[in-house]
Amino acid sequence: MSEEKAGGEDLVAEIEALGGKIAEARQSIARRFIGQEEVVDLTLSALLSGGHGLLVGVPGLGKTRLVDTLSTVMGLEGARIQFTPDLMPADILGSEVLETGPDGSRAFRFIKGPIFCQLLLADEINRASPRTQSALLQAMQEHEVTIAGQHHRLGAPFHVFATQNPIEQEGTYPLPEAQLDRFLVEIDVQYPDRDTEREIILATTGAEESAAEQVFTAEELIAAQRLLRRMPVGESVVDLILDLVRSCRPDDITAPLEVQEHVAWGPGPRAAQALMLMVRAAALIDGRLAPNADDVRALALPVLKHRMALTFAARAQGIDLSELIERTADRVTGAGEAAA
Repeated sequence: MSEEKAGGEDLVAEIEALGGKIAEARQSIARRFIGQEEVVDLTLSALLSGGHGLLVGVPGLGKTRLVDTLSTVMGLEGARIQFTPDLMPADILGSEVLETGPDGSRAFRFIKGPIFCQLLLADEINRASPRTQSALLQAMQEHEVTIAGQHHRLGAPFHVFATQNPIEQEGTYPLPEAQLDRFLVEIDVQYPDRDTEREIILATTGAEESAAEQVFTAEELIAAQRLLRRMPVGESVVDLILDLVRSCRPDDITAPLEVQEHVAWGPGPRAAQALMLMVRAAALIDGRLAPNADDVRALALPVLKHRMALTFAARAQGIDLSELIERTADRVTGAGEAAA
């Protein structure tokens, strides 16, 4: 047997084993976060891809409960920060304090903030001031923070899941485009259907609640993230990703007319990177060895929505950005399938 063939068989075996472990993790999450399978799959995909997620939904839909459950199931050290207008950067990152020793000597000691964890829940992130929001930027991208000129590495792995209320905007600060782009995916958390809501109230208002069980360790998650990057992606899927991202840029000649007229700015190369990782994770969660065109279509909206903006005229006309992205994705993936 050739080394190349043996290596391919080893990769298939590893992917299949990881798929089984992910299925076990999904079952454990479902014990505390009932229904909303798409939301669970997107959050797991973000973790497997090594990125951060933005959870958007009205209060009371279980966003905090989901992230808390994830930290248990994935074996990660979790921390939660409730963002408020008076929150300061030092409240997140930590600060240096001057201490006096028994001999009277004085020295600065760094006290770590809650960001020194493996899974950070930034609750209602848009309620904090831009100065505090920007304190997360370096941490999310570089996995380190700088305090008093000193660099401090964060834990590994390090993920941020932020929540945002899309309705109440009074007293909030919109996230800057640079920070939005750091989120691998935007996950819309919708109201559950009637049957799911019935199951929720029966499961959570009794004498006992089901508990999630740990499935992964931090080291196993890091290994899964490395394996994900080794998954093969066909040339046709790569071309679809490029075609889709470039079709959403208003200054690209391949963009549809409605994108050129209604979109102020479109996704950059980081969006293509995010799609490349997320389609692999989607295939892995679905028990497949490689992603396909359906994965690109399904992930177009959560990956691209927060990386695009409509023009003022388009907003005045009532153009819906989500519908525009979906029409563009349908056009691109449909054309790609026809060519294949």
